[in-house]
Amino acid sequence: MKVPADLRYTKEHEWVRVRGSEAEVGITDFAQGELGDVVFVELPALGTRLQQMKSFGTIDAVKTVSDLFAPVSGEVSAVNTDLKDNPALINQSPYEKGWMVRIKMANPAETEALLSAEAYEKALGAHA
Repeated sequence: MKVPADLRYTKEHEWVRVRGSEAEVGITDFAQGELGDVVFVELPALGTRLQQMKSFGTIDAVKTVSDLFAPVSGEVSAVNTDLKDNPALINQSPYEKGWMVRIKMANPAETEALLSAEAYEKALGAHA
């Protein structure tokens, strides 16, 4: 299971890659493994305003349907449209091709409240 050191994480298993004033968001390798094969993902439209730790969509897998939570507040600036035709990208490449949305952050300091890779790995230890 991969936990890239350069990302930030939520306890709900989303990851964030900060690029300037934007945050790229997806779910972690652990989360996609727990969900099983992803068959559909519902994501917000461009321009949607998101609030930190509020639901921004759902992910449907063979085992269950789960809410997706915004790790930061802001406006959706990009949506990974490849996931519409190929949601399995989330399973195959959760940190690269399986990204879900990019958010123009309203308050970049919110990322400081997210977990570091080390803290996320410790949180996962509780699941083992």
